[in-house]
Amino acid sequence: MDWVIEAGDRSAVRAVRNEIGSYLRRHGDPDGDFNGAEIVASELLTNALTHTGGPIWASLAWGGEYPMLRVIDLGDGFDLRAELPDELGAVSGRGLFIVGRFARQLDSQRRRLGGTETTAELPVGRAVSASIDPPRRRTGVLPAMDEADPATGFGKESFLRALVVMLAESVTVQQGPDAAEAAIAQVAADVGGQMEQEYRQATHALGRLNTAQIAACLVRLKTAIDGDFSVVEISDDRIVLENTRCPFGDVVRRSPALCRMTSAVFGGIAARNAETFADVELEERIALGDAGCRVVIRLDPPTEIAAPWAHRYRAPA
Repeated sequence: MDWVIEAGDRSAVRAVRNEIGSYLRRHGDPDGDFNGAEIVASELLTNALTHTGGPIWASLAWGGEYPMLRVIDLGDGFDLRAELPDELGAVSGRGLFIVGRFARQLDSQRRRLGGTETTAELPVGRAVSASIDPPRRRTGVLPAMDEADPATGFGKESFLRALVVMLAESVTVQQGPDAAEAAIAQVAADVGGQMEQEYRQATHALGRLNTAQIAACLVRLKTAIDGDFSVVEISDDRIVLENTRCPFGDVVRRSPALCRMTSAVFGGIAARNAETFADVELEERIALGDAGCRVVIRLDPPTEIAAPWAHRYRAPA
């Protein structure tokens, strides 16, 4: 997430602070210090706006456990002193002291061509959800292969019919506190396997799919059910997809558990083509009020970068 604030525009600081706070509350652990994170954002933005004569840039990245806020200005630069001013009666100078008390980490450095770059690790962790990895049943799986169109694969009607029928069957046999998500994940594992098989038949793919093929398969199946996914990043062990339209429509905002369908379908297909396992991280979700969905898929990620909030799916034995 990125913002540009023009010189002197203090109303934009409030708007950016509120947007950052709203985003963190949608994706953060309920025990996170959201007010402290907003204070850090507000103070850093205000400080940069006060001490510089030009616009400032801000960006929020959440690639690790805690989000990182970066603020860049084009002014003369300033010293980052997270301490109280020498004069106790001073009306300014306390902002960075306050930031230092709330931020997990704080750093600032002069830019080579002028200005200052300040980064702060905000005190909000990612929300952790249970990882569900159901086995795929091989008999009576829907949709039937003869329902697939040779050009586009399975359509929305057949997909939704399969969803309703198999979800009802799964809920019957799976009871407990996480029954809704467990049932949806089970259906996704089964239906996703059929969709992968259809992709293989349509493209004559044999053996383990590479990441480019996996991404093409995922975009193909989501397009067929009226999603709008596209690939924004791909490497040998990582795929990043974004989506602007949910196949379930606005109703998904009333039932975020339906996002398990995307996680389990993507994770199951990725894991079946990985060495050991695949992680799926739902970074942004329409169901939680984000403008779009952003999904990060990692194949066989090293243990040290495995995120506790990602859903893990095992490769077949």
